[in-house]
Amino acid sequence: MPWYIWVVWVIQFLVSIGLVLAVVSQTTKHEGLGGTIGGRSTASFRGRPGVEDQIQKITAYLAVAFMGTSLLSFILQEMH
Repeated sequence: MPWYIWVVWVIQFLVSIGLVLAVVSQTTKHEGLGGTIGGRSTASFRGRPGVEDQIQKITAYLAVAFMGTSLLSFILQEMH
């Protein structure tokens, strides 16, 4: 197996660890479905984003990175 597939796997593993830590470190503001729909509106009126908003943004970036490394890993394995 080529070395670049191993590099993608290591990056994917590190991203997945970061994603798990980011998801676990988030706190819930409200319980239930109503909190997930309307919970963001109060946070958008503040000037600077708080720690929770930053963790949420990091979680989104890590989720996109995980999907990207998964797709790249699949493509590289199919080419090999």
